[in-house]
Amino acid sequence: DRVPATAEPFAGLCTLGGNMSVNDPLPWIDEEIALLRDADARGVPIIGHCLGGQLLARAFGGAVTRAPHLELGWGRVAPDDAALAREWLGEDAEAVEFFQWHGDTFEVPAPARRLLTGAWCANQAFIVPRAGFDHVGMQFHIEMTPDLVRTWAADPMATREYERERARTGGPAVQSPLQMVADVETRAARMARVAEHLYDRWLRGVRA
Repeated sequence: DRVPATAEPFAGLCTLGGNMSVNDPLPWIDEEIALLRDADARGVPIIGHCLGGQLLARAFGGAVTRAPHLELGWGRVAPDDAALAREWLGEDAEAVEFFQWHGDTFEVPAPARRLLTGAWCANQAFIVPRAGFDHVGMQFHIEMTPDLVRTWAADPMATREYERERARTGGPAVQSPLQMVADVETRAARMARVAEHLYDRWLRGVRA
């Protein structure tokens, strides 16, 4: 389907991930960025996951570039603003691993507040505050379930990406497919509790 020309019919917009880059010459990328800008102008809240977070950053003027390290698998991030993290993620955020799969990184755009940071990718999440609603951009995949993790880990691309990054940098921020699925039920359940808190907070701004 074509990207909608306007966000007027929508209560909120959720943008998800993909294996392309925001910088790829794909016609729908500019169309989606225009839709995100239209949503902001109309008071429609946006939540972006990985590529979606990068698109949201670009919509507000933030650059998207190659990250120093590929992040692949489970990794910890840390609150950059403790009070903001409690509001959006609850009390358990610092003890939770998030699932990563990205080679690009976004710049936190000027109107945003950085929510989370990481050792291998500094900008992990941001909040764009607006009157009565907020936009959220995330670099990680907070939406993952155990079945999704197993499916992604079983994709031959996971092994190729892991081996390529290990050869390029030593791979400090990548996990093998076997490491991704280790204790996946417990890891995903912890992340799901934080995700529920974040989604509930974002939904306060969604139009009735």
